Amino acid sequence: MAIRGNQQLVKTHLRKDWQRRVRCHFDQAGKKKSRRVARQTKAASVYPRPVDTLRPIVQCPTIRYNRKAREGRGFSIAELKTAGIAPKYARTVGISVDGRRQNLSEEGLARNVERLKAYLTRLVVITNKSKKTQPKLKEVSPVNNLSTAFAVPATAAAVTEIAKSDMPSPIENGAYRKLRIARSDARFAGRREVRAKVKAEAEANKK
Repeated sequence: MAIRGNQQLVKTHLRKDWQRRVRCHFDQAGKKKSRRVARQTKAASVYPRPVDTLRPIVQCPTIRYNRKAREGRGFSIAELKTAGIAPKYARTVGISVDGRRQNLSEEGLARNVERLKAYLTRLVVITNKSKKTQPKLKEVSPVNNLSTAFAVPATAAAVTEIAKSDMPSPIENGAYRKLRIARSDARFAGRREVRAKVKAEAEANKK
């Protein structure tokens, strides 16, 4: 639409020199090769050690993803203590440690303890002090990647079918009522104990 009359010209902002600000990734193929060569160089430099460290199995957060399992940041202090491994020693033999992580379930604790024990059975420590007693590198098959050797097990299907006879029996008076009673008992447990103690002392004084 043309401008009518003696009006101010519209600023279209078409002079931004975008050629100096745009970035084109024409080196994708070269960068891909550089990353591959870097991985190969790292694997050769740390041989016969793996390129990564052992990490625990944790559940993903939120209701949407909590059925999925993945590798966590590091093993908790409780898991290492149960497996009989000192945290300082664990870091020297390729085990990741996360001192902030807490165990919220017995199943997760037992799963990671078994993972640590399985790792220790395959661990070979070669020191300079006792080279004669250590096995030769040719006799040991080294593992290049721990994430592949100790892979996270596949997640089971989200929906499963069961028979009607396997359904749990209904809760008497309903689940909501049972939860409210349990919450009330836990809340007033201390007051009821004090009340029962005072009542017992009063009956003893009457006698």
